[in-house]
Amino acid sequence: MRNKVTLLTAALVVFYLLVLIGWHLYDPTTHFTEAVPGADHRPEGHTRKADDVLIGEFFMKEEATASTPSKGEEQGSLKGEWPCFRGANRDNQVAKPSDTLILKEVWTVETGEGHASPAISEGRVYVLDYDEQLSSDVLRCFDLPTGKPLWRRWYRVPMKRNHGFSRTIPAVWQDFVVTIGPEGHVMCCNKHTGDLLWTIDMKKRFGTEIPFWYTGQCPLIDNGALVLAPAGKDTLMLGVDVTSGETLWGTPNTVGFKMSHSSVMPMTFAATPTYVYVGVGGVCGVSAQTGQQGQLLWSATKWQPSVVAPSPLQISPSQVFLVAGYGAGGALLQVSKSGSAWKAEVLDAYKAAEGMSSEQQTPICHNGTLITILPKDGGGMRERLAMYTPGNIHTPIWTSAADERFGLGPYMMVGDMLFALKEDGELFVYRVGTSSMTLLKRQRVMEEGIDAWGPMAYADGYLMVRDSKTMKCLAAVSAGGLNDK
Repeated sequence: MRNKVTLLTAALVVFYLLVLIGWHLYDPTTHFTEAVPGADHRPEGHTRKADDVLIGEFFMKEEATASTPSKGEEQGSLKGEWPCFRGANRDNQVAKPSDTLILKEVWTVETGEGHASPAISEGRVYVLDYDEQLSSDVLRCFDLPTGKPLWRRWYRVPMKRNHGFSRTIPAVWQDFVVTIGPEGHVMCCNKHTGDLLWTIDMKKRFGTEIPFWYTGQCPLIDNGALVLAPAGKDTLMLGVDVTSGETLWGTPNTVGFKMSHSSVMPMTFAATPTYVYVGVGGVCGVSAQTGQQGQLLWSATKWQPSVVAPSPLQISPSQVFLVAGYGAGGALLQVSKSGSAWKAEVLDAYKAAEGMSSEQQTPICHNGTLITILPKDGGGMRERLAMYTPGNIHTPIWTSAADERFGLGPYMMVGDMLFALKEDGELFVYRVGTSSMTLLKRQRVMEEGIDAWGPMAYADGYLMVRDSKTMKCLAAVSAGGLNDK
């Protein structure tokens, strides 16, 4: 019996040894055929590398287009504009009669997960969405009064969710609409037809390092020039002709800044138009003066948070208010000129609990006051609305009540009223005075709002709001309904 067991064991050892030797000797590639160009019958020019993105490659007119009035018909009566981030004057304010309130829902549309907000022009709404099923950035165009989809243009750019995907607001100018996608893809289309005009890949062209939470920089169009801050290895900022896509000017990145989530803002110092940008590494001013565009005028590196979402805010002819989240707090920058020499100096810098600050939204400068929502690390007044004066950014002159906290929600001025959207979708309306605000109304406009962080947009009596997965259009009604709850 023992001999039989020994023989069986030896046989199994020999068998598995032969299998192992055969596995090493076998060549599976003997049945392979060589892959040569054209063998898979793919049309010429359609071969792509893994990281290739063909910006704007797909287009579709929506079914609703056939029943939607064309340009110059019904839409022609809608003249209101919210053409870019923070509106036409880039101050997040619109002048409207003081008896206007926004209360009635007109239409709603589901979106991809994100915080991108719309621009409005000539009765049309433009939003750069993200479609997870298609793994694509999608520029969507809607009819403002009805919400009917008109057209969409998209391109594949696979990404992983990171507090959603989309972040930015399109810029509309004349017949053009320009977008910047989460991965830094710039696309220019005809705003009426959706025809693709030109594109820029900032990562490939400039070596831009996309921020951790994707691109938050909104496009700026100034007198026909698209101003971008790729903050790449060699190029800090550049101007692009919107009509052609050709580069007009460029600013060498001698300061070594990297791209932040902040946007470029136009300001004026010493009668010189200037583009101000807060990058990772500091803040800078680039000339927008005709004949001198692109010249780096000044920079300051004393205040340089690692994460910056709000944009710089000019609060006096020579001062800029800077703010960032994650404990960075705020800073006051003084810009001056002596002869041909410029100087930028940080006069004051403090933590979030020590003065005016904000984590995500850009504050508002209104009638000599500064309005903000304090961040989560803002001490006992965290997440409340607060008013300050430019002369004292450490002590508020007014704050909202303890139960009026807004998280990272947006806010804007409509006439003399402030609209503030709590991040769970509840809308608050305040009458703004010289040193305080009076709560007029609060109304839930999103039933179960989640992360309603995207900036609002207003035109022709319509207010656009959104949370992470839904965009709504609300219509204006008179202030006679103020007592309606």
